[in-house]
Amino acid sequence: MPTDTPTTSTDTLTDLFEEHRRMLLGVAYRMLGRAADAEDVVQEAWLRWTAEDRAAVREPRAFLVRITTRLAIDRLRQAQARRESYVGPWLPEPVVTDFGPTAPDTVERALLADSVSLAVLVVLESLSPLERAVFVLREAFGFPFAEIATALDRSEAAVRQLAGRARRHVDEGKPRYDVDPTERRDLTERFLAAAAGGDLAELLSLLAPDARLVGDSGGKSKAPLRIIDTADKVGRFLCGVAKGSESVYEYRFAELNGGPAVVAFLDGRPDSVFQVEVRDGRVQCVYIIRNPDKLQSLATDL
Repeated sequence: MPTDTPTTSTDTLTDLFEEHRRMLLGVAYRMLGRAADAEDVVQEAWLRWTAEDRAAVREPRAFLVRITTRLAIDRLRQAQARRESYVGPWLPEPVVTDFGPTAPDTVERALLADSVSLAVLVVLESLSPLERAVFVLREAFGFPFAEIATALDRSEAAVRQLAGRARRHVDEGKPRYDVDPTERRDLTERFLAAAAGGDLAELLSLLAPDARLVGDSGGKSKAPLRIIDTADKVGRFLCGVAKGSESVYEYRFAELNGGPAVVAFLDGRPDSVFQVEVRDGRVQCVYIIRNPDKLQSLATDL
């Protein structure tokens, strides 16, 4: 990595920042669960990058990660206070997954996809901001403990303790799914067809007995304000929605948060996102995101 000097040109500053932008957005999104918030954090990091004394920046990547992480921690603390008054369950903002050339290896790509899945991001909400930062930097991006310690201004021993606690929390709360992507997409297609057609028998054949449905509307559209448990209740809820709807939707498949999802468009605008988690060949959890604030980016990304 080249060392900057006080005479670094604006073009060089921009090039260095753009080289790391995708990673910085990845860190900020996993920290915050909102694409718009991640963009704001990265923009603030850019402003600090351009204002920094170039002679003091020996490693641009380390500097940018440190600034982005600290900004994300500050914003996360503010967001956690706001989420206490959020209407209904809170889910992360869905994002189109495109790791591009940053993850050429199949194993690395799988790790990145897992770290951005809705299930994992929901579990990360239970961590403290520092635990979440350590988990994201270590588990998703493979940063050494020493580098994380510098970014967070903590000792390496403290960072290792934070990493251990975070890993235990995630292991305890994260569903253990190991599903072939083709199988998951097939089940998603069958599940959507059954839900759209109000076919209760087919839905019950696809749902695990202890299936759950989590809907996120933020109180700005129709969605259940509590988590729905058991296959029978989930199936009957979806059938009731299908029978009570007179709207004509256009459905598009997309890879969101590392897995297949369905985006329902109404009058050309994203109206809902459906994604399922699969275990042992059955749908274990149904996520429905209908908060319009969380669907805006999909209008341009899909």
